[in-house]
Amino acid sequence: MNLTRFIALTLLALPTTVLAIDLQPNDIVAPLPGKSHAMISYVNTDNSTFYRNGTAVSTRPYGSPDIGTQSAIARVSTSYAIKDLPAISYLQLPYGTIKPAGSLASYPASTGFGDITLATAIWPYADREKRKYFGLAGYLTVPTGGYNSQQVFNTSENRYRSDIQMGYQQPIIENLDGMIAVDTMWFGGNSQCAAACLSATNTSLNQKPLTTTQLGPIYKINQNYTLGASYFYVAGGATTIGNTYQNNVVNTQRFLLSALAYYPFGRISLQYGRDMEIKNGFVETRRLIVRYTTEF
Repeated sequence: MNLTRFIALTLLALPTTVLAIDLQPNDIVAPLPGKSHAMISYVNTDNSTFYRNGTAVSTRPYGSPDIGTQSAIARVSTSYAIKDLPAISYLQLPYGTIKPAGSLASYPASTGFGDITLATAIWPYADREKRKYFGLAGYLTVPTGGYNSQQVFNTSENRYRSDIQMGYQQPIIENLDGMIAVDTMWFGGNSQCAAACLSATNTSLNQKPLTTTQLGPIYKINQNYTLGASYFYVAGGATTIGNTYQNNVVNTQRFLLSALAYYPFGRISLQYGRDMEIKNGFVETRRLIVRYTTEF
């Protein structure tokens, strides 16, 4: 496969803020019904060295790549009950900038709204006394953001995405809980892939499902402060341009550290993470997230 085409295709995938449905500490805890919340998030990531099949690529112009993204994400959610089972739904809209630099500075940046995500979760099992929860969630991302097929970078993917996730949480000892979640993401086709697919005219981009496993401890210091750590393993997601398979399976390990503070005016959370190991694509060297959530 042509290396330049492989790199260009990897660039196309960068607008995705998160390749999986990352959970914050206690997201698996069933919500009380009749509550509405608004959440504002700031996400800052940086990607550098490009890898192909586990080997760093240094050929020009990819000797010193740098791709920074900044996003503000607004989410509104409401909780309720379905036949006495806890449930929640939300709508999420991102706005952000993707800025290539270093040896990729010749590519134009992209700024604008991203794609809207709709989600609903339900808890078939929730024992608040024993702190044991099992939840199921479904997500749908709709291509409503800005997209220009003549640009490599876009804040929209110009395709539908759907995801099914299941998660379980229970105590380990005293104030220490453990969680595990698995989700699989499916991708619709993008029939207008031109610049990112190194095509003079629009061609089709298709992608295999992507599966993520995340797990880790959650420690409640007191009523106000909670800490968490998560390990992620992401696999799958190989792509096809036209009828040509690109042999670019995602095989990534990463971590995310979280700190949550609960105050009368709302919840503030800080998260930091990065890739630990990557097989294909640009390695993420920093993921910084600040969130504020309030009830209304």
